[in-house]
Amino acid sequence: MSEDRLGIGIIGSGFNARFHLQAFVGVRDADVRGIWSPNEKNAAEAAKLASTLDVGEPKIHRSIAEMTADPAIDAIWLCGPNHARVENVEEIIDTIQQGRGSLKGLACEKPLARNVAEAKRILDLAGRVDLRHGYLENQLFAPSVDIGRKIIWNRGAPLTGRPYLARAAEEHSGPHKPWFWRGDLQGGGVLNDMMCHSVLLVRHLLTAPGASYSSVKPVRVCGQIASLKWTRPEYAERLEKIMGDGVNYRTRPAEDFASLVIDFKTEDGMLAIGEATTSWSFVGAGLRLSAELLGPEYSMSWNTLESGLKLFFSREVKGQSGEDLIEKQNAEMGQMPVVANEAAAYGYEAEDRHFVRAFLKNEKAELTFEDGLEVVQLLMAGYHSAEQGRSIDFPPPGLDTFIPTVAQGTWKPTRW
Repeated sequence: MSEDRLGIGIIGSGFNARFHLQAFVGVRDADVRGIWSPNEKNAAEAAKLASTLDVGEPKIHRSIAEMTADPAIDAIWLCGPNHARVENVEEIIDTIQQGRGSLKGLACEKPLARNVAEAKRILDLAGRVDLRHGYLENQLFAPSVDIGRKIIWNRGAPLTGRPYLARAAEEHSGPHKPWFWRGDLQGGGVLNDMMCHSVLLVRHLLTAPGASYSSVKPVRVCGQIASLKWTRPEYAERLEKIMGDGVNYRTRPAEDFASLVIDFKTEDGMLAIGEATTSWSFVGAGLRLSAELLGPEYSMSWNTLESGLKLFFSREVKGQSGEDLIEKQNAEMGQMPVVANEAAAYGYEAEDRHFVRAFLKNEKAELTFEDGLEVVQLLMAGYHSAEQGRSIDFPPPGLDTFIPTVAQGTWKPTRW
């Protein structure tokens, strides 16, 4: 253990973990020293990638407990699937309580949990050993979002008034792995998977830099969920062929579109509105992240597909499909935008830099499990509203025990 460098252990070896490995290239005071994954082949490939990127020579651990007890590991990045989240944290905390490990911090990917009860369980577990924790939400750290928000609040808001409307959207054609598509494992559909980004982003944009999120209090929510694409017979059949028998959208669908409108009460008693939209039914060049912030005499906008680099391939260029141009790439010919450094553009690099420094200095991170819990509460309220087909006051009664019908496997999409 070094006082000026943080030894990182990563739980998970899939898509999300690999984004963090790429991001650590831009983090000067951390080394990836351990990886644990239930998939040994993926773990070995992730360790090789870390070595290739020169971000560390991680040991492949046999268990989470072994990694937690390793004196070379100072902090753990939790990047595994949603349905394993509580179990993973329990193993970490149990190891520490037994005196077999000591961590400076635990960072958890979004969403913190599948429902409010699980989120509160995770927060409680971390508190039992007084462990510093951080909620990994990359979009808040995206350079364009960070700079745009600061300029709006420093130049526009003091002269003409605070911003009053924020919009955020995340859209692509569908997740990489089968568990994402299953409501019981993931906790829902696209609302739980991706609205966690957009809900926190609109609140972040509407909150003054340096102020607490409590200064922008959610008071009412209106949610909508729908299946626009993947329950169509031809697409349900295609999805099952790609993802396997465990994913059957004819009998156990999850939503592929979601919207959530949140009424916020500001610290000065004014109304501010956040509009969030997410989709697994978007077909374009690839992943599209976008946001807007509007006030009395100003606005800002961000769209990751408005890239400064574009390539064109004619129909004669018939190469293999991949994601070398952009995440969730949908085509390999025509004019395509290229995001040259996705890990930086999407905020992973600045995010990892922040949490590394917070844990090294034993300081409270800008985002903690408390923030992750509030996000889960808003997501569950969104499902609650969608199931009732009306706007509801926040928080609604029974939120702590609420499980969406999508997660229960009983949701029936609207058909006309």
